[in-house]
Amino acid sequence: MSLRVLNPNAEVLNKSAALHMNINAAKGLQDVLKTNLGPKGTIKMLVGGAGDIKLTKDGNTLLKEMQIQNPTAIMIARTAVAQDDISGDGTTSTVLFIGELMKQSERYIDDGMHPRVLVDGLEIAKRATLQFLEKFKTPVVMGDEPDKEILKMVARTTLRTKLYEALADQLTDIVVNAVLCIRKPEEAVDLFMVEIMHMRHKFDVDTRLVEGLVLDHGSRHPDMKRRAENCYILTCNVSLEYEKSEINAGFFYSNAEQREAMIAAERRSVDERVKKIIDLKNKVCSGNDNNFVVINQKGIDPPSLDLLARAGIIALRRAKKRNMERLVLACGGEAVNSVDDLTPDCLGWAGLVYEHVLGEEKYTFVENVKNPYSCTILIKGPNDHTIAQIKDAVRDGLRAVKNTIEDESVVLGAGAFEVAARQHLINEVKKTVKGRAQLGVEAFADALLVVPKTLAENSGLDTQDVIISLTGEHDRGNIVGLNQHTGEPIDPHMEGIFDNYTVKRQIINSGYAERHFFKEPQQILVLVASGVSHRKLRRWAPILSCSLIPLLTYMYTFMYVEFIFLQINAIP
Repeated sequence: MSLRVLNPNAEVLNKSAALHMNINAAKGLQDVLKTNLGPKGTIKMLVGGAGDIKLTKDGNTLLKEMQIQNPTAIMIARTAVAQDDISGDGTTSTVLFIGELMKQSERYIDDGMHPRVLVDGLEIAKRATLQFLEKFKTPVVMGDEPDKEILKMVARTTLRTKLYEALADQLTDIVVNAVLCIRKPEEAVDLFMVEIMHMRHKFDVDTRLVEGLVLDHGSRHPDMKRRAENCYILTCNVSLEYEKSEINAGFFYSNAEQREAMIAAERRSVDERVKKIIDLKNKVCSGNDNNFVVINQKGIDPPSLDLLARAGIIALRRAKKRNMERLVLACGGEAVNSVDDLTPDCLGWAGLVYEHVLGEEKYTFVENVKNPYSCTILIKGPNDHTIAQIKDAVRDGLRAVKNTIEDESVVLGAGAFEVAARQHLINEVKKTVKGRAQLGVEAFADALLVVPKTLAENSGLDTQDVIISLTGEHDRGNIVGLNQHTGEPIDPHMEGIFDNYTVKRQIINSGYAERHFFKEPQQILVLVASGVSHRKLRRWAPILSCSLIPLLTYMYTFMYVEFIFLQINAIP
């Protein structure tokens, strides 16, 4: 009766229908993303409302760009995006695991099993899986000289799921060397010290690592050198341009000499700063062929540029703030905010500084630096789609290497962990659980197999044959994964296929966190678009004998859900 007061056209979903709506939402999102998983996954083409096109294989990008309307699917998408923010990878696997966990649970709920009993079994299985993960992981020694080969294997495994094999193998060395370049002993790895630049130029295989910095601007004076070797680098944040005073004052002159004297007086302070820089240059460069480069965060006006050019100094103005710290870490020296008491200790060093012109854009390369703790990955590609794909892959590769260094451990990939964990739950853990909670353990165990199943399906293999083959090898005591080319079991350690420990742990925790979607079945109201206002809903909501889905538990309001279908074309 209360529903008729709100809206005579309102529809009511009972608790069983509400539960299945949640499950179907998870399964629908799983079906969209499952073809992305693994090296054999497909690329998705997203077409926006304005006709803009985006090609991507990254689950995080897909979940952010798709217009998801179902509240349950939104909750799962946010969980997966949080997975990427925390660990840098595993977005697609998280969505697949959540969808499969709800799909497996649906079988037992349809047979009359109470969701709360099922969740008890899932809790037991989750704890047992995390304990098994601690035993299953492979320790890696990460001291002052980390195991570079292991880092390359982890990076290669991640990159091959995003890019084609040849390019992924090339980028493997780039991302590993970039992380090792910025790594300081006894300190956390700061990936912000890796500048990711791009040029729409040449081909994707021309992407390279610059152990130094690439600035997206050049010098502003025609007489300055475009290429210089053995350069002292002065990094500063000093105004070298005439600035109008805050106090308005008037000056009068009666002849040209007085006017020239007034102009000279106005520029005296700026010229003195420039002279101090020139004096430092003469001090360190006299008697040798070394050059001098000034990189300033603030402005340099044309008269100052002219003075610096006459002294043989290369000057760059208005450098980005984010590059100032990177310059010091790459070249050494100190960033100065004043030209008073300048000493040679303030200077950095670069073996080569040159300018590259691409169309109307200018880039300045600072290379051949000593002991850099900052570097640049220069991404090249013929179009924006290629550059965007490589950028996403490089970021994931950097995070994978960083996670390995911090975890000091890795996990065997190619589905080996999932199959081993499933067999552990079925053969050992399930026997220790009493009552119907065993079915929850079994549902969790079967859900883990979604990763090897999807890898096999995306490779055109028979999933049942693959699972039977893998589980049989594990029962015989062999830890094996899936060879996506032949469908045969392989030793992931021998093939160099490793995943991040942090990513696997987060996937397990994230998947179990969505248990509340079927733990408490709810009643859902769907109101037509011409329904009552928000204010009226708020007034009546407290007396209604129904509850919302968990996403809206704390909101006394109801939503009209309009389902919009986004067309996605799969490109092999």
